[in-house]
Amino acid sequence: MKTGLYFGSFNPIHNGHLSIANYIVDFTEVNELWFVVSPQNPLKEKDTLAADYHRLEMVKRSIPFNEHRLIVCDIEMHMPRPSYTIDTVNELKRKYPNRTFYIILGSDSMESITKWKEYNELLYNNKILVYPRKGTNIFEIAEKYPIRIIHAPLVNYSSTMVREKVAKGEKIQDFVPEFVMDYIKDNDLYSTK
Repeated sequence: MKTGLYFGSFNPIHNGHLSIANYIVDFTEVNELWFVVSPQNPLKEKDTLAADYHRLEMVKRSIPFNEHRLIVCDIEMHMPRPSYTIDTVNELKRKYPNRTFYIILGSDSMESITKWKEYNELLYNNKILVYPRKGTNIFEIAEKYPIRIIHAPLVNYSSTMVREKVAKGEKIQDFVPEFVMDYIKDNDLYSTK
């Protein structure tokens, strides 16, 4: 089984994450994709991070009930913090020796890859699929590192932008699935009131 590992805070998950995930399972050799919800990215600030259970629930609610190729993975919630990608990948390989894992990263993440724990092991001992993000030169990155570029849709918005819109009381229905929008509202997430 070829399994994509799509790491992220998903704070919140948005339509861009989902379009990239769908592209990967539709147009690459990856059979299924796991959204690996990270409790804390060591390179990001923690103050705007919604509780783990909220972010897991939003990812669960964003996956259509009949879509069995997209799965929520909470392994990092049960590992030491902060979570490091290399530790998670190694643990998943140990637990699921019959799977081939593909690490899915945005080109913006690749720009800071040398700050990651054991990044050489991550890059040279794993299959890495990289999708484009605005403001990065994906071809320069591909010349430096052993990655494969995937031509997933370019998304011009982010979770940060969604949180900012919520804080300002602006509408977000164009950026997140309806169930996620309702969940944010019902649980008063990201508002500054």
